[in-house]
Amino acid sequence: MEAVVDVAVAVIRRGGKFLLQKRPEGTHLGGSWEFPGGRVERGESPIAAARREASEEASIDIGDAVLFHVEEHAYPDRTVRIHFFLSTDAGGERGGGAGGELLWATLDEIGALRTPAANRRAIQLLRDQFDDG
Repeated sequence: MEAVVDVAVAVIRRGGKFLLQKRPEGTHLGGSWEFPGGRVERGESPIAAARREASEEASIDIGDAVLFHVEEHAYPDRTVRIHFFLSTDAGGERGGGAGGELLWATLDEIGALRTPAANRRAIQLLRDQFDDG
């Protein structure tokens, strides 16, 4: 069995909405909406990876961020350990990054989108903390 893949994501909240990106069709979980993030590189901390990925994928620079959840999830082809960092201190969005289509959405709107199974617990925790209704 393959080793667990460490992933870090930036859950960016601005004005009651959260930044999502759409995974490209033809890739693992293609067409689903997720928080910007990616693989933690060798020698990189999860928070550094979340900052790097937010910059590369969404052209957003995150400042203060707090680890609010770690989720280990087994997909049929891989197991991931996702480190979710919440940031309300983000600037940028200089016309989009390399990650594909971006969307700012409320938690209710996120609930209507197709999201990866590994993100669902984190989304529920966000609902518990930032009730939309």
